[in-house]
Amino acid sequence: MKDVRTIKRYQNRKLYDTFQSCYVTLEEIAQIIREGHEIQVIDNKSKNDITYMTQIQLLFDQERKSLKPGNTELLKRVIRSEEGTLTGYIGALESKLNLTFDMPAATVATDMPAFVAGLNSSMENSTTLN
Repeated sequence: MKDVRTIKRYQNRKLYDTFQSCYVTLEEIAQIIREGHEIQVIDNKSKNDITYMTQIQLLFDQERKSLKPGNTELLKRVIRSEEGTLTGYIGALESKLNLTFDMPAATVATDMPAFVAGLNSSMENSTTLN
C-alpha cells in the first residue's frame, strides 16, 4: 500500500501538496489519484479532513469540462434514490449486484472481461435496479 499524500487547503482555496512541496490544481489531484496514490485533504485552519468534499468537487469539475452531454436520466435516478447521493446510489448498486468497486485499478483492468460478463449477466437477471 502506498503512503497517503497530504494535501492542505488554505483559506484562499489553494491546494498545497506536502509531498511535492507545491500548489496543485484539482486536475493535478485527479492525476495523483489516477496514478494509484491515496490522498488526504486537510483544511489548514480547522484541521478537518475534507477529502470527500474535495473529490466531489473534482468530479464536478471533470463533468463540467466534459465535451460529452451528461446523462440527466442517471442523475434523476440518483436524486430519487433512497439516500439521494451518488455514493449512496453506487453503494446500493454494489449491494444489488454483489459487486465491490474498492479494488485496485490494476486488478480492475486485468479482471475487466470477467467483470463485464458478470455485470451483463446480473443486468439480464435483474428487472430493475431502482
